[in-house]
Amino acid sequence: MAWIIGAVCALVVALAAYWKQSLTLSGAIAAVVMGTIYYGAGNIVWFGILLVFFISSSLLSKFHQKRKAELEKSYAKTGRRDAGQVLANGGIGMVLCILNAIWPYPGWVYAFVGVMAGVTADTWATEWGSLSKKPPRSVLNGRILPAGTSGGVSVLGSTAAAVGGMMIGVFAWLFQSWTGLSGQWLVYLTAYILLGLVGGLVGSFVDSFLGASVQVMYKCQICNKEVEVLEHCGQPTQYVRGLRLMNNDAVNILSSIAAALGAWGLASLLQLGV
Repeated sequence: MAWIIGAVCALVVALAAYWKQSLTLSGAIAAVVMGTIYYGAGNIVWFGILLVFFISSSLLSKFHQKRKAELEKSYAKTGRRDAGQVLANGGIGMVLCILNAIWPYPGWVYAFVGVMAGVTADTWATEWGSLSKKPPRSVLNGRILPAGTSGGVSVLGSTAAAVGGMMIGVFAWLFQSWTGLSGQWLVYLTAYILLGLVGGLVGSFVDSFLGASVQVMYKCQICNKEVEVLEHCGQPTQYVRGLRLMNNDAVNILSSIAAALGAWGLASLLQLGV
């Protein structure tokens, strides 16, 4: 029954997202598969946190969309997510969900909170940071960068990352409480907020670091801008740096793993049963 409920809920959400143009067709199919596994192999905690990430990120991608439209032309992935982006953001969490079903262990859940906090923080940092009135600075050397450049950070973006991560922590605590979390509620609420904060900041800054160092980047031969795409201003772009296999999806996967390890490590220090 849990698998049927998961499939139905995932299908409804995916169809709504496809209709609202938050997902491509391939993204919608991937979301149905992923959502079914999250609920079937997990429960409302896993599925609910995934849903919070997706809904909040989709809404933010529509916020001031016209102002961000020009910057999105430089990104390998835009506000409408395809299957690769869906799996890059939720694939590590899905693996943790399956592992927890096979071998129940509190650490999987804490790592999952870190993963979802990380991808949420990164998305929030990108969506809010692109609206900053001040140009971003390189996470490597502090040099001022053009808006939208991979590896750039800003105060607004970093603040958004922290808030997004903590939001995941709050909802993780709510869903866990719904399923029968025992113990002092304030202690666990604080712990989950900290897990979300650490996972979010680790994930977003690792993403920025990889974006500034090893992510494959190209240069537009028309506007001379450094971009993530193979075509810009209607012309093919030229490779300038990074590892060719280290695209945006690969960066998201690695930063998700880092966020998971950060949250799991904090849970160990807080002695949360890990």
